[in-house]
Amino acid sequence: MSGKRKYTDEFKHAIVMEYLNGHEGGYKALAAKYGIHRSMVEKWVNHYKNGGIEQLTSVRRTYSGDFKIHVVEYMHQKSLSLKSTAALFGIQNHSTISKWERIYIEEGKEALYEERRGRSMSTKKPRKIKNNINENEDLIAELQRLRMENEYLKKLNALIQKREKSELKTK
Repeated sequence: MSGKRKYTDEFKHAIVMEYLNGHEGGYKALAAKYGIHRSMVEKWVNHYKNGGIEQLTSVRRTYSGDFKIHVVEYMHQKSLSLKSTAALFGIQNHSTISKWERIYIEEGKEALYEERRGRSMSTKKPRKIKNNINENEDLIAELQRLRMENEYLKKLNALIQKREKSELKTK
């Protein structure tokens, strides 16, 4: 049995209406009255305020790559939270946007066009290898710079010691 409870559309709508009609105590009191978490009540109210009954009840399961990119970029441009962005765009779970944002930052916006549902690991390995290759190239370049710097400092030290020896001989 899953840890998540499913609530009927009618139940959600009734709680939202009760809140909007001025229930005393706000989210917390309603949550306690119905035995649910306060954040659920807040999420349902925000969905209703942003999109009406359709946004409160409809569940979209797939989103286009363009939509995902738009949501992530809009959230960054407007400095919105995950929860407020989810409510604004009618996305039922704010963690969905969090996943999109991680992919956007780590792999680039083109990666949001890929379908990632299921257990396939084959699509993840090439990206990891590509990232490792870039990291390896960066590490090799840094190693070369550090070796050059080390050689330079050794030569400089040798010249300084040579000058000090010649100054001691001339005194």
